[in-house]
Amino acid sequence: MYVLILLSTGLYAQRQDEQADGDSVRYSLLVNPFIQIESTEAINSMYNFEFEKAHSHFNYLQNTYPWHPLPYLLKGLNYWWRIVPDYNNETWDKEFLAYMDTTKALAENVKENYNEIEGAFFLAAAYAFEGRLYSERREYRKAAFAGSKSLKYLGECKGYEEYSPELLFGDALFNYYAEWIREEYPLLRPIMMFFPKGDKKKGIEQLKDVARNAFYSRTEAQYYLMRILATEEKDISGALQVGQYLNSQFPGNAYFHRYYARLLYQSGKYQQTEKVSLEILQRIDSMQVGYEANSGRYACFYLGHVNQIRRKYAEAKKYFERGLVYSEQAQATKMGYYFFSLVHLGQIAEKEGEIELAKEYYKAVKKSAKRKHSAHKEARERLKKI
Repeated sequence: MYVLILLSTGLYAQRQDEQADGDSVRYSLLVNPFIQIESTEAINSMYNFEFEKAHSHFNYLQNTYPWHPLPYLLKGLNYWWRIVPDYNNETWDKEFLAYMDTTKALAENVKENYNEIEGAFFLAAAYAFEGRLYSERREYRKAAFAGSKSLKYLGECKGYEEYSPELLFGDALFNYYAEWIREEYPLLRPIMMFFPKGDKKKGIEQLKDVARNAFYSRTEAQYYLMRILATEEKDISGALQVGQYLNSQFPGNAYFHRYYARLLYQSGKYQQTEKVSLEILQRIDSMQVGYEANSGRYACFYLGHVNQIRRKYAEAKKYFERGLVYSEQAQATKMGYYFFSLVHLGQIAEKEGEIELAKEYYKAVKKSAKRKHSAHKEARERLKKI
């Protein structure tokens, strides 16, 4: 079947004359269904945070296809997903970047000598993930360079979507975020003049297409679709559907687990929020892979607020205070959940008649949060009121 897909593009019709021995087919691992079948369990293990199990199979792919970038990209992603739950953790940066470098080197060789589309795809992917890490590390010059390289190779993949739905993934993200950046960051519009215009609606539809039909990019597309629907599009119900699916498919993934808790909380499904958040804390206590302070601060805030709504103030205080500790451990004391935990502790102190304690909580917010932050405004108003 995949031979027919390859022959459907003009590029491979040209390659037939150059490579009569069938190398264009042999070097096309991206659309090889047998390799996809072989890789399914390992990729599922990776997204389920069973990293050692996934690494073992990726080693097999590397030993079998040492000349191809696919095994190295997958091994790099196996480290990337160790980073995702807490971007402050730089433990795995070196390994991740090393695999991205190897991916790029092998992809260049594949692109120049065997398969232009496949080589360009892996170059675009490696530079994109590399740029994402540099962005999280606030190394913006390196991030911009990697991003421009990724766009260059992404452009070379355009027009060959029939070759593989994987090729739509980068195009989908560009379509959405190119337009989003223009809308949300007016100061960057002069820079964006040098890039093609995007189309947010088309980007979302492309992401849905990749999420349905791709193999290697499917879960990454679902991950971005969930985030975009929840954060940018304010479609919480749509995001919740994706989040519920990801959590059910990969119950060991700490990031999907906490994002699902967040979406339940934002949807007002407090009973389910409580259940999922308690699961997260239990896994932190049992030191399950990927569950750490960053997940804990989310779970504790939700549990604190749910108990506050139920007027179970002792329980609420317990979780808000625990959340503050997790925030300190995660170096997240300039984040919203930290500030609002202090605000809610102040509200509970007011309810219990401890006015001076309430003032201390509100003053702590005023001292740490920026004036424009909604928690700062709430603290100011509370202090005036009392």
